[in-house]
Amino acid sequence: MALRRLDLRGFTGDRRELAALLPRPVDEQDRSSDAVAAIIAEVRAGGDEALRACTARFDHVDIDELRVPADEIRAALDRIPPALQEALDVAHDRILAYHSHEADEVPDDFESGGVTVRHLVRPVVRAGCYAPGGRARYPSTVLMCAVPAHVAGVEEIVLCVPPGPDGRVDDATLAAAAVAGVAEVYRVGGAQAIAAMAYGTESIGAVDVIVGPGNRYVAEAKRQVSGVVGVASAFAGPSEVVVIAGPDTPPEYAAIDLVVQAEHGPDGLAWLVTWSEGLVDAVDAAVDRIVAESPRRVDLEATLDAGGWAVLVDGPKQAAAVSNVVAPEHLELLTKQADSILAHIQSAGAVFLGTNAPASMGDYLAGPNHVLPTNRTARFASALRVDDFRKHIHAVRLDDEAVRTLGPHVVTLAETEGLPAHAESVRLRWQE
Repeated sequence: MALRRLDLRGFTGDRRELAALLPRPVDEQDRSSDAVAAIIAEVRAGGDEALRACTARFDHVDIDELRVPADEIRAALDRIPPALQEALDVAHDRILAYHSHEADEVPDDFESGGVTVRHLVRPVVRAGCYAPGGRARYPSTVLMCAVPAHVAGVEEIVLCVPPGPDGRVDDATLAAAAVAGVAEVYRVGGAQAIAAMAYGTESIGAVDVIVGPGNRYVAEAKRQVSGVVGVASAFAGPSEVVVIAGPDTPPEYAAIDLVVQAEHGPDGLAWLVTWSEGLVDAVDAAVDRIVAESPRRVDLEATLDAGGWAVLVDGPKQAAAVSNVVAPEHLELLTKQADSILAHIQSAGAVFLGTNAPASMGDYLAGPNHVLPTNRTARFASALRVDDFRKHIHAVRLDDEAVRTLGPHVVTLAETEGLPAHAESVRLRWQE
């Protein structure tokens, strides 16, 4: 079978023109999205019974107990051939050694048994930044998105911002773009901006990564295009804060910091978690006073009515447990016990320690990024960082002895998986 050819000799176009010429994999997303959505909905509603039904429908087998018993897992080691067990052990140990090296963030080469692995770090070529607009302006978000992209070495940075009522982007946002060296700014917002950056239009070239916070429509659009482009910081959406406070916490501090997050708009979350019932009463009174005096009173009341909570717990450790379940975007430990509570924190976008560290400092100039994971995605995601704009590539080299020593194990594993060409590609080399 002859390979299809594409002759690009003499090509002088730019990257976008080259991308248009090159064959692309068949995009199965449109074909499969409805089917996948139906399966997900079925499993969410039906649980184990839905899993059994799907297994029967797609895999043509009826399963009663979904989990494989532990003794069956252990017994499998005795049932496989000794050569396969040895190959699995060698593979396990080598994978463990490399990733342990990687976890130490050591930038030098990894060498083991004649195998050398170089660690290459490369930036994406084109990054898309989204800054909310409309009722507010966020020049700080422009800086938070563009600066780490520049540090990563991104060549092209795109900014999308919703236009104001006059059709313009406000000067503060444009000035931040100028300070951050953003050359492309487009006055388009919402889910449509995410779609434009993901797929490209006549005016806006497609990007490799999309970053930046937005409302729930922006967050959902980012979720849907994830996989077409990289989506950093776990779909940062409406703002959230959990304030853990004790009897020593000034009520005014807790109250104003709850209002701070509600100030960002609808669908937000503002939780007070405390083991002091008296503090709840004092914070309630302070919040009422602050909201009543605010020029954004209507917005604050709407957000706090839907997403404002006070949670009473038995003590600091239980407060940390509540916070870990919520996995908030911002977590404030407004108590002298902040450091001891921090030891129990597992999931949060950013943590602010003590009464001198309100989340507002992190929003602007503490240094770390204010684009943070929301909607409980801090369980697995982190703040926007330089690495969100970079890829890690490993480059592998083997010497002759490594091929002779490791090759037989590769052949064993490949043949076990029913991939004879994989086995032969290694066998050819060690036999040479």
